[in-house]
Parts: sequence; structure tokens; C-alpha cells
Amino acid sequence: MCICGLDKEYEECCGAILAHKREAKTPQELMRSRYTAYVKSDARYLLLSTVLENQYPDDVELIEDFSSQVDWLKLDILKTQGDTVEFKAYYKDKEQIQVLHETSNFVKEDGVWKYKDGELYNSKIERNEPCPCGSGKKYKKCCAK
Repeated sequence: MCICGLDKEYEECCGAILAHKREAKTPQELMRSRYTAYVKSDARYLLLSTVLENQYPDDVELIEDFSSQVDWLKLDILKTQGDTVEFKAYYKDKEQIQVLHETSNFVKEDGVWKYKDGELYNSKIERNEPCPCGSGKKYKKCCAK
């Protein structure tokens, strides 16, 4: 299974995109590859997969530091509509499990899908939802303790 959660081999899915063997074909595919890049602390890919006007090379070190200090747990794609993808990415920091909930906007730049910007939501993990750690237990009976 690929890191992004699809039932595909990594090398056939996000691995090929991160290795620049092929481009993401859809905004969702780019979103999944960007999540995988966070898991792998591949800040250079994250920079290059962002629209040129929003690329800040000084962010590479910040992204690598953050990504390497957390354990990424899973990605849930909630909704894909046109050039937007709403998702939740779960990660565990030193204290607890966190959720990054965003609707991301993508555009084609020189014929290639790129991340433009996103709207962050102030979301939390609900007590009765499955625990993002993958235990199969409810969050309140697992990592929320």
C-alpha cells in the first residue's frame, strides 16, 4: 500500500511522482503525493510542487524540521471538486495526535498541476471516530486517554 493510503505499490503511485518519473494527473493525485512528501520530509518536492509565486526556498528547512519531528499517521481525502481537494492529515507530535484539515486549491502551471493555496479549518478528532493510529479502537478508548 502506498503511503498516501491508496491500495497501490508506492513506486507505481506517489513514488513515481516524487522521483519525477511522471507528473500528477489530477489535483487529488498531487495532494496525495504532497502528503507523502511530508511523511518523507521531502521539502524540495513540496517547494517544487507549489506555484512559482508561492515558492519560498527559506521554508525548506522549516518544512524538513517539522516533518521529521512528527509521525504522520494517515491521510483522509474528504472531497474532491474540480481543482480543490478537502483533506485531513493526521500526525502525532510529542504530546498527542493532531489533525491538519484543509481545502487545498490547485492550478495548472505550464501544464503541470501545482498547489496554489488552501483554507485551514480548526478541526479536532472526535471522541467516537476511529483512532487515527490504526488500532481499530475509538479515539476516546485509545490515543485520547
